[in-house]
Amino acid sequence: MEDWLLYTLTTLLCLLCLLLLRARARSSAGGKGHAAGDALLPLPPGPTPLPLVGPLLFLLRRDFDLQPVLRRIAREHGPVFTYAPLGKALPTVFVASRGAAHRALVQRGAAFASRPVTGCGAVVTSGSLNIGSAPYGATWRALRRNIAAGVLNPSRLRAFSPARRRVLGVLASRVRAAGGAGGERAVAVMDLFQYAVFCLLVYMCFGDRVEDTRVRDIEATLRELLGSFHSNQVFSFLPALTKVVFWRRWEKLVSLWRRQEELFLPLVQARREAGANGDCYVDSILKLTIPEDGGRALTDVEIASLCSEFLAAGTESTATALQWILANLVKYPAMQDRLRDEVAGVVGADDGEVREEDLQAMPYLKAVVLEGLRRHPPGHYLFPHAVHEDTTLDGYRVPAGALINFAVGDIGLDEEVWDAPLEFRPERFLPGGEGEDVDLTGSKEIKMMPFGAGRRVCPGMAVALLHLEYFVANLVREFQWCEADGEEVDLTEKFELNVVMKRPLKVKAVPLRRLRSAPAATIAAA
Repeated sequence: MEDWLLYTLTTLLCLLCLLLLRARARSSAGGKGHAAGDALLPLPPGPTPLPLVGPLLFLLRRDFDLQPVLRRIAREHGPVFTYAPLGKALPTVFVASRGAAHRALVQRGAAFASRPVTGCGAVVTSGSLNIGSAPYGATWRALRRNIAAGVLNPSRLRAFSPARRRVLGVLASRVRAAGGAGGERAVAVMDLFQYAVFCLLVYMCFGDRVEDTRVRDIEATLRELLGSFHSNQVFSFLPALTKVVFWRRWEKLVSLWRRQEELFLPLVQARREAGANGDCYVDSILKLTIPEDGGRALTDVEIASLCSEFLAAGTESTATALQWILANLVKYPAMQDRLRDEVAGVVGADDGEVREEDLQAMPYLKAVVLEGLRRHPPGHYLFPHAVHEDTTLDGYRVPAGALINFAVGDIGLDEEVWDAPLEFRPERFLPGGEGEDVDLTGSKEIKMMPFGAGRRVCPGMAVALLHLEYFVANLVREFQWCEADGEEVDLTEKFELNVVMKRPLKVKAVPLRRLRSAPAATIAAA
């Protein structure tokens, strides 16, 4: 029975553990970690933690929006600050300025490139590996090198062009079907975008056309896992205790992970039996070995975890960004018209879709996509970084064990870089604009960082940009997108796993051309 009594009991036990940890840290502070000079440096400033209120807030308020709190702290204490909602024994350093982010992630990249030791996924799967949460080291480098040089390498993306064309054709057909023959009905686009991107990534992951029933099962299971992400973070803290207190939630989480493995492993086995000689992601990880563990092959559980990461990371962020971009093109129809004119000028008036090779000749398209990522990055904070040795940042001490997070959303709104940063202006990224020379990797300077920066920069950046440009160009070519009656575009944000639209986009999609693709099939079987 997970009621207030259990939450309060858990919080009090957490407080006791935090006090013990703090006492232990004080007793050992003299002989460990800091160089003589660094030991005298202060921690980044921040508000005094409330040992009881903090844990209660995090355990009880699943819908708590932390961003206004963090922005207030940054205004009061500066762009590098400490926030410790669970007490000083577990501090998190937040970085809310682009200069400090560059110094940490690029200039001091190795020191800030690791991840927290524990996480909810690691607790469930007994520490199974994935790229996002693996500690910085040889195993992480092997995992990242494998995906960056393989399925996500720009030179390899052309192999998936037929799959992108099939997905585009069925997505457009489903938009037409939802909107009616003349586009008179409002279309809720987010579910269509999510499923289209998901099916494309399933093909990239497993290399074969997967039957639609299994794709739907995988998507439903993964979506349920992602939907419970915030509430299940309680298991990252004192898992031996929280697994007992929240045992029903724990059993549900474990059953979802097991169900996911049951869905993935037959597909993995099929690739194994076929010789794993293709270009898909599973083929590459079947050949991968773990250098820090005697050069062993990956276990089936670890392969399933990597597949889950591949599908989850690519689907939600891309579909979310696509919805934000389309919402702004609906809200500002002159931008949509300008983009459509550019597409027509490159592709011509025939019935063919915009091809991937056409995208390079469309600077305004690229500007629209970049402005969407600057103004509405799917994640307003990076997945937490960690330091496992004492270090410094901007004159402050960052102790071993501290978590470090970076305010992606606020960094992209810096008034020192961007004129009227809250406005949606694609022209920023055209010649002469303040974003003309923007570098998304952040290697020289960070102006925006929707994919992170430094050694942990998202390895899927190239494929995400390709998918966004490809789908935006073709959807604008196929349809006139406009507001539906009673469905005015509302750009208010809502914080879930990603930062989504509080009111999901529902718009009219008026067909502009005769579509040559087959309309009826499911995406997975098309």
